Amino acid sequence: MPSTAAVVSRDIASLNSEASPLRFWWQHTRVPLAVFILLATIFATTQFDPDIARALFFDSVHHRWIGADSWWTNELIHSGGQWVARSLVAAAIVLWAATFVKPDLLELRRPTAYFIVATVLSISIVGSLKLVTNVNCPWALADFGGIQPYVHLFSHRPPLMHAGHCFPAAHASAGYALIAFYFVFRERNVRLARIGVAATIVAGLIFGLAQQSRGAHFVSHDVWSAFLVWLISVTVYAFAFKTRLWNRPEPEVSTQ
Repeated sequence: MPSTAAVVSRDIASLNSEASPLRFWWQHTRVPLAVFILLATIFATTQFDPDIARALFFDSVHHRWIGADSWWTNELIHSGGQWVARSLVAAAIVLWAATFVKPDLLELRRPTAYFIVATVLSISIVGSLKLVTNVNCPWALADFGGIQPYVHLFSHRPPLMHAGHCFPAAHASAGYALIAFYFVFRERNVRLARIGVAATIVAGLIFGLAQQSRGAHFVSHDVWSAFLVWLISVTVYAFAFKTRLWNRPEPEVSTQ
């Protein structure tokens, strides 16, 4: 199996050949889509979600979530993490606005615009879905100290169940939204594109695991968030920006 670096390098090298936005979108969506369908089906039809939560994040002896009272998960990662995402978007907005004032920054207008649109859309859409999906947080379930019964994703919910607003995982989406950095740099710098992928994985896992340790989400909630963010990011890049954020480098002219 090729390494991440090899895949990123090959992806950037492929920029030399033209590809339609639809073709690019499908090339970058089909594998994540297949993996997502497999994982989503498994979690929707098994007890893996509560089993994993019980094994890793819930202290059955003391009947509490291991991260419920932790400063690291509540203050640093949950509260502080929100400001990391907001700060990055704010910085991108400032840089984008500066391109209208300083002509030498003009080339940064499309990359910063993409980062703003993709990141804000990703976080906003995932956050908005929580309001309509009607899924309870693990901490609200009877198996984990709450009062609501566990219901599989998309299964019929008893009519008297309290409305839930915990799916997909909005906080984790702020970490996974950093995948926008990959698309920002894929045309220019393989090393920075690779760092963007690594930062996305690290941030998404840290945000997601912290929330799971607090009882705010199950693993499947993060799986959905990660895929939705990828889908939004690649769709914006392919169709709204036509797979091109930077000016094409001028070909070298031979003087001989």
